[in-house]
Amino acid sequence: MNPTPATPACGGCQCGAVRYEIHAALEKIHLCHCRMCQRAMGNAFAALAGSPRDALRWTQGTPKYYASSSLARRGFCADCGTPLSFEYLDASRVYLTIGSLDDPAAAAPGVHYGAESWLPWLHLQDGLAREPTADDPRLRNMQILQSAIAPPRIEF
Repeated sequence: MNPTPATPACGGCQCGAVRYEIHAALEKIHLCHCRMCQRAMGNAFAALAGSPRDALRWTQGTPKYYASSSLARRGFCADCGTPLSFEYLDASRVYLTIGSLDDPAAAAPGVHYGAESWLPWLHLQDGLAREPTADDPRLRNMQILQSAIAPPRIEF
């Protein structure tokens, strides 16, 4: 069921410290394979569902944010570490992680983004379009930022 103002979609983190409601239909539901999303999620891709920023309401606690670039930030639970959101700083839309939704099955992706970073061992036969980062002007800027990010330092 896609949420409406009368029947919002709900979600939150694994420990329950942060909860939210979305009072609008989910939009731009996608899987992002860019390197920044892979690192942020610790996975082969990020599964994200968009919502107008003004339709999102944090109902319990609030996420902490990490500025993953000068263009965007990512919300997460400070207690359990669950990734919760991704948002461009100048946009009117926020993307919630599909896995944080109470009903993730209701948010079926419609496209793959960041196809140039698709991991070769990942075999998805979903028939969805695969769009490279360079096809989207905003994501092209993100790709430039990603190339400038130094590899992580490992300290013991």
